[in-house]
Amino acid sequence: MSFSLSDQNDTIIALATPQGVGAIAVIRLSGKEAISLTNEAFFGKNLEKQESHTIHFGTIRDGDKIIDEVLVSIFIAPKSFTKENVVEISTHGSSYIINQVLKLFIRKGARPAKPGEFTQRAFLNGQFDLAQAEAVADLIHADSETSHQAALSQMRGGFSSEIQELRSRLIHFASMIELELDFGEEDVEFASREELRTLVERLLRVVEELILSFDLGNVIKNGVPTVIAGKPNAGKSTLLNALLNEEKAIVSEIAGTTRDFIEDEINIGGVIFRFIDTAGLRETTDVIEAIGVSRTQEKMKTASLILYLFDLGDTDLVEINRDVNKLENQGVPFLKVANKIDKANSLLVNELKEQHPDTIFISAGQKDNLEELKARILVLVNLDKFRTGNTVVTNVRHYDSLVKTRESLLDILSGLDNEVTNDFVAMDIRRSLHFLGEITGEITTDDLLENIFRNFCIGK
Repeated sequence: MSFSLSDQNDTIIALATPQGVGAIAVIRLSGKEAISLTNEAFFGKNLEKQESHTIHFGTIRDGDKIIDEVLVSIFIAPKSFTKENVVEISTHGSSYIINQVLKLFIRKGARPAKPGEFTQRAFLNGQFDLAQAEAVADLIHADSETSHQAALSQMRGGFSSEIQELRSRLIHFASMIELELDFGEEDVEFASREELRTLVERLLRVVEELILSFDLGNVIKNGVPTVIAGKPNAGKSTLLNALLNEEKAIVSEIAGTTRDFIEDEINIGGVIFRFIDTAGLRETTDVIEAIGVSRTQEKMKTASLILYLFDLGDTDLVEINRDVNKLENQGVPFLKVANKIDKANSLLVNELKEQHPDTIFISAGQKDNLEELKARILVLVNLDKFRTGNTVVTNVRHYDSLVKTRESLLDILSGLDNEVTNDFVAMDIRRSLHFLGEITGEITTDDLLENIFRNFCIGK
């Protein structure tokens, strides 16, 4: 897929609702001829004489043949999503009807839209910037409250406005430095170096905060990888099944049943958690089980959260303390989860409450105290920053550009410290402006746009 300026003159068409049989389907057209092309096949009011943002009942006909009774919504440029003439035809959801309507308008001169082409036109026509355009795709794929809020905030310009403000401050100093270069022989200073240093340091603090927010943003967008770890027969598979409320993992009294990891998702408090049931941690001579144990250890290193699960009827305090020390050294947040409370030794329970008061006592088999476990899991995933409305970076492309911006800003400070000439300072400022501009689309390439929009669904 590739985009060219000549493509922008075409009228495009696509199914905007999911494929498959449903009650209704929406077919979208955008382009200069969208209304006139639709009018040729629509029997009802003359669409070319109607006002924008109106809906009209009639039939779509191919010659004398009626294809379907429809509702047609018209949006006249520039008051539309793409800032072009847009028509949305609501038909019945029959795949036959959809195909007949699409083929009819393609014969009349429309062409099939490419993935993301409606949103791409909205960006090129100035409806919003590139970061907001990418948020459209995130909003479509949002599967939790937090990912929905993050995408909606970005689509409304929360992230973009912050980036544009940073860029506008730098542009002013860049213009002053460039002016000094024009008057190089006259030894004049239009841009105060101390003011520039103060600005760059302020920008660095903001950029650093945005970079640090990416860990949270990645969790919001992709879910929290949560490993359930412990000895064989601690009840890891039972806990996974209880959390999912389905028999996802095989449960057996035979130790070592789970030899690879099993993964599934659950929504807790508006956050998606990717729970991973792993092979039991123990020394083993079984080659296949040993591979599973090795994979468990790798998963634990890359997890955002570990549920350390142990069997109250088959574990002593010495073993628990040893495992806790190992987990603390690993540096990944973890919860101590004591399972099979219904079979517990009261002495061990009292010792745990004294030495490890943050332990959660559950019975995965009986589904006891699972709500408390979920509440504690949410506490460890710190979403306070996001819930207070602060900007959170969720896109890896934006993160990469911010990291490069930080490097360029540090180069500016280094240049000021070493009293380099104006042309080198100006070059570092231009680099910073370039990387910030990549985020919002003020600096773009055809390859960048193609890579972004080809990941959209057709019809959006």
